[in-house]
Amino acid sequence: MKLLIITSVAEFGIEVKQILKQAQVKTYSYSNVVGYRNAMQDALATNWFGTEMNENESILFYAFVPTENVESVCDAVNVFNNQQETLSHIHVAVLNIEKFN
Repeated sequence: MKLLIITSVAEFGIEVKQILKQAQVKTYSYSNVVGYRNAMQDALATNWFGTEMNENESILFYAFVPTENVESVCDAVNVFNNQQETLSHIHVAVLNIEKFN
């Protein structure tokens, strides 16, 4: 079992839901969040939000996923990100779950 954490700008919410559906992730949670980034010291190219703005409407997804579904999600996110002309991307993190009930 793995914990997927996915963040993106709010505009990509539908795409994230489609990626999760394609990867057969049947249950997940999401919440609208305000993404904050102090971009004063970073180059624009390394800013996840793709602008110099400090705040952005973002979305956070998390799901407990069987290990065999993780690669499907990561691969689909990579395909999506590679097709983007904007600097904003979908970001995914995978955490190991030691115990669950």
